[in-house]
Amino acid sequence: MNGIRPTSLSARPRPDTGARVRRWRPSPLVLCGIAILALALLSLALGAARLEGQAWFLLWVSRIPRTAAALLCGAALSVAGVIMQNLVRNRFVEPSTTGVTEGAMLGLIAVTLLAPAAPVVVKMLVAAVAALASLAGFLALLRAVRPRDPFMVPLIGLIWGGILGAGATWFAWGADLVQYLGAWMQGSFAGAIAGRYELLWIAGLVAVLAYFAADRLTIVSLGEARAAGLGLNPARVIRFGLAAVAVVTALVVVTVGSVPFLGLVVPNIVSRIMGDNLRRSLPVVAAAGAALTLGADIIGRVIRWPYEIPVGTVLGVAGAAIFLVLLMRSPARHAS
Repeated sequence: MNGIRPTSLSARPRPDTGARVRRWRPSPLVLCGIAILALALLSLALGAARLEGQAWFLLWVSRIPRTAAALLCGAALSVAGVIMQNLVRNRFVEPSTTGVTEGAMLGLIAVTLLAPAAPVVVKMLVAAVAALASLAGFLALLRAVRPRDPFMVPLIGLIWGGILGAGATWFAWGADLVQYLGAWMQGSFAGAIAGRYELLWIAGLVAVLAYFAADRLTIVSLGEARAAGLGLNPARVIRFGLAAVAVVTALVVVTVGSVPFLGLVVPNIVSRIMGDNLRRSLPVVAAAGAALTLGADIIGRVIRWPYEIPVGTVLGVAGAAIFLVLLMRSPARHAS
């Protein structure tokens, strides 16, 4: 009729059967959240004493504070590592590879010698000032040397940290404080009980504030000249970043001790997966750092049951190995 043939069913377009159906994949943040939940439950159930009779008292006084301290420490140090890497524009720096941790220890020794009865808050403030001064010294060395090879930046930081660490050891030896210095250098959550870990919540708050400054930190990582050209005040952002790193490092050293390589390993792994957009990757960095720290603490508690290996030793061994792999395989940003 009218010369028009009805379209047959075989002539209709068919769906592309070769197209692949996209499968739902959980985001890295969801995976980290699941890992944190599983590790937290395991940490609460793990201990030399059984949860009988006064189980709630044992959980409230010891195991919940220890678990919370590990999560807060891991998240805050990982975020501090990201901040340092953006300020220095090098992927191989973090507080333990730039002398910041050793500076905080030096401040602790000074306040212990001059005011042994000072409260913990005063010790934390002195350690934060010393950590900030050591970080400023590291940046001054970078400006003086101006290394062109990005691998020279962590080397300069390790040398600077070695100098500060030697000074801390010398003062501790002369004042019979070597045992205290050894405790600060190991890093252990064995002493994280109710009433002795709450300062780490301030470190967690600093990590949250860093998230709100994520876009500014990303712009500063492009260089001070470009950041100023985009209408940003780079000096203000740099001051915030330096203060955040110093406060987090001081809080961790005062409460737990030195936890090395955490701020180096976690940001590099997350960057390989999610890129350098801090607004998107910073929550994953914090969650992954928290999970890694809690997992390392659990490994240290079970590997020689009922004795413990400090979490700083576990992360030191694992972090050093991953650090060497990153040095050999991953390109770094050039230092300004």
